[in-house]
Amino acid sequence: MRDAALELFRAHGMTTVFGNPGSTELPMLQDFPDDFTYVLGLQEAVVVGMADGFAQATGRPTLVNLHTAPGVGNAVGALVNAAANKTPLVVTAGQQVRPMMTLEAMLTNPRATELPRPTVKYSAEPPRAQDVVATLARAIHVATTPPTGPVFVSIPMDDWDVELTGDDLEVAQRASRRRVTVPLEPSASALDGLATALDGASSPALVVGGEIDAGGGFDDAVALAERLGAAVYGPPADGRVGFPEDHPQYRGALPMAIAPVAQTLAAHDVVLVLGTAVFRYYPYVPGGFLPEGTRLLHVTSDPDEAARAPMGDALVASPVSVVRALLDRVAPSSRTPAGSAPAAEAARASSVPGTLTAEEVFDVVGSVWPAEGVVVDESPSNRGALHARRPVSRPSTSFFTTSGGLGFGLPAAVGVALADRSRPVLAAIGDGSMQYAIQALASAAMLGVPVTVLVLENREYAILKWFAARENTPKAPGLDLPPVDFCALAAGYGVPAESVSSAEELRAALERGRDGDGPRLVAVPVGRAAG
Repeated sequence: MRDAALELFRAHGMTTVFGNPGSTELPMLQDFPDDFTYVLGLQEAVVVGMADGFAQATGRPTLVNLHTAPGVGNAVGALVNAAANKTPLVVTAGQQVRPMMTLEAMLTNPRATELPRPTVKYSAEPPRAQDVVATLARAIHVATTPPTGPVFVSIPMDDWDVELTGDDLEVAQRASRRRVTVPLEPSASALDGLATALDGASSPALVVGGEIDAGGGFDDAVALAERLGAAVYGPPADGRVGFPEDHPQYRGALPMAIAPVAQTLAAHDVVLVLGTAVFRYYPYVPGGFLPEGTRLLHVTSDPDEAARAPMGDALVASPVSVVRALLDRVAPSSRTPAGSAPAAEAARASSVPGTLTAEEVFDVVGSVWPAEGVVVDESPSNRGALHARRPVSRPSTSFFTTSGGLGFGLPAAVGVALADRSRPVLAAIGDGSMQYAIQALASAAMLGVPVTVLVLENREYAILKWFAARENTPKAPGLDLPPVDFCALAAGYGVPAESVSSAEELRAALERGRDGDGPRLVAVPVGRAAG
């Protein structure tokens, strides 16, 4: 059975395995084949986070191997992120041998399929050893059909040595050969309806989501916006950027609350939302969902996103296919897009000696980090400053977690760097976020990947302090962080590190990271401007 499973993984290009092994996984990993690569993570959140970044960067399903119930439990938070990111991960976990499962012997997971739900699209434990390959094949197809996302298979450890013969062998071989294709092509009538609405609009707008970037439609979205003369917005929150943020028609990301979104869209009579949810709101600021006279149209490959949207007409189809088809249907326009992009204010110096403001930090990042380089960010309170000063201008160069959960950024950056060593990767991580998956530094050192970790040290959960002020919840505990020596931690994991306190030192440190061929950590204390 083991050989048949390996052939299945090969057939789908899944020869890089991310894992943290336990005794129940050793039968799967024995005599590990030379054409496979095993990427070790020292904690399961790191394992899933690295696989998440790798799968997004390669566009392929990625295999994850965890250790029975404790390993899956440790990984659930990272699976929440992967599910929100719609990342096609095939997560396997070992299970006790079948004769001991009914005894609930040590390391038995008695409710294996329930533990990872609802973070996965599909969760199964094969009823027989002979069904393992067919179950894995189904899991791969579920993970890679829209909407893509993680799946889970629990495999008893004694199943791997079962010999497949006769009909069972034929079923396993057929499972490796078959393909499932779901193009989700839009109908001509649906496209004509969208084109008619856009052509008849006096002030159209596009909201371009991360699914456009993931599907290879970044440049197509630019062509459509230019043909329409439409203003373009980013969604309130999304894991990828689907449109160049330095384009003259880009108007910035929509705000995250209900009433401000409606106010922002008031200048437009037709709004076409492509490849993202309508919308990811937070915090709660009640109001009308859309201004009077504005029509919203929604294109998504996710039927649930289409069904739960509070307004607008939805089309379930490939957003990239829709964009490309509309290019042949909409009339060229000489419209001038409404609105203007928000201008970044000049950075002010920090009021605390030996620190930089976030704006000063990202002014340096914007001048040093190349457009074709990747930035993975997880410094929530500073995300606006980063994108204002280092706008995304190329496809597949920006990654964030759609869920808003912490712990994604650092391991994802390692996975992205592993997927393509030809371009430098910057992980811009808050000092609070760093602690959720800091073991990824060890993986970065073992792999020697070109990732520079920029730690912004403000010694607080700054985004939570913002929410506390916004939600009028004073004196909440646990919002300040103790001092942490990130350079010492990095050195302990085998990653060269340095701390900087001026823009000149930061520039030199980032240049060393950009031009190097291995991991590096740069810590920068961050303060606030006076006033």
